[in-house]
Amino acid sequence: MQLVEVYMREYFRDLDALGVKRPDISPRATGQLVEMIEAIQSLIEKGYAYEVNGNVFFDVSRFEDYGKLSKIKPEAMLAGSRFEAHPDKRDPKDFALWKRASKDALLKWWSPWGYGFPGWHIECAVMGMKYLGPQFDIHGGARDLIFPHHENEIAQCEALTGKKPFVRYWLHTGFLTINGEKMAKSLGNYITVRDALEKYDAEAIRLFVLSTHYRSEIDFTDKKLRDSETNLGRLYNTLENLEGAMERSLGREPTEMEKQFEERVEELRTRFVEAMDEDFNTPRALATLFDLSREINRFLEEKKQMSTELLKRVHGCFLELGKVLGLFQKKRTKKVSEKLVNDLVNLLVELRENLRSKGDYELSDEIRAKLNKLGVVVEDTSEGSKWKLV
Repeated sequence: MQLVEVYMREYFRDLDALGVKRPDISPRATGQLVEMIEAIQSLIEKGYAYEVNGNVFFDVSRFEDYGKLSKIKPEAMLAGSRFEAHPDKRDPKDFALWKRASKDALLKWWSPWGYGFPGWHIECAVMGMKYLGPQFDIHGGARDLIFPHHENEIAQCEALTGKKPFVRYWLHTGFLTINGEKMAKSLGNYITVRDALEKYDAEAIRLFVLSTHYRSEIDFTDKKLRDSETNLGRLYNTLENLEGAMERSLGREPTEMEKQFEERVEELRTRFVEAMDEDFNTPRALATLFDLSREINRFLEEKKQMSTELLKRVHGCFLELGKVLGLFQKKRTKKVSEKLVNDLVNLLVELRENLRSKGDYELSDEIRAKLNKLGVVVEDTSEGSKWKLV
């Protein structure tokens, strides 16, 4: 249990570093053993499971819909499958709900069938139903879990509750490769989250992942990550350009040209939403975000001063879409505006003039000397003090 705690904390540390929100609940299988045993007993009572020599198996032949997720026909299931051979099974396709433990097993728990431990399919099924209910919307996992793991989850849960479907939408991800090869320690191409974060920005890693549809295979290369860092910089530049434009904007109603620009922004926002509604099509959504970035920069170059209210809405839209993808999380140093610099220098020069008028030449000269060191030259004229940057 202590080892589990160590690795859970390390896992959450990596999530935090990547800017991934932590789940509301992170259950441990060992914390739900009572519910698992109860579920297995219920499956036996309903005729979906049987016990032999302290082992309990799910009877696949009793569940008519078995194979509906993977679309694999029963006669083809054994070919190249990961079915565990066991002499107590009635059918090789049956899977373990409870396994008898040997006398020297470190992890074992008492059950109505003797000492043992749950099968991994029932662990996930029970935890899912306990915290999300007998039916829920989204279940994820890599595509190699479709069969038999997710197929078995469906069989157990629908047999237990009688409610179909157990899950409305299955999101199965493609595999990660490194420079075109499967990632493996034996090949020397294994990279951890922390290794990646030492070389690349966390949001650049996110951008790289989003650039490929989640169901497709994704290939990790140094060039692709560097390109992602460059592209991320372009998005942040657009954000800064908008914020700079807002500082010099005008408090007036938008012009006709500005209204047309806002209509174009809204069109692109609609395209972004449509892309995300299309099975989380993040590559298409990202492409739309970059189209919006180009449109904004082009318009800002053409129009030096724009309506404040318009820019606020455009800025809000751009920020909103980026945050949907988990971007724009970085704390940025706020750029000091030119207006603020001018106002501060004018304030100091005015303060210096007041000191001179009161005869405090020593302090006024000190202010002048320190401004000069900062590159601000103050000149006293018949019309008052004036300043310039050098």
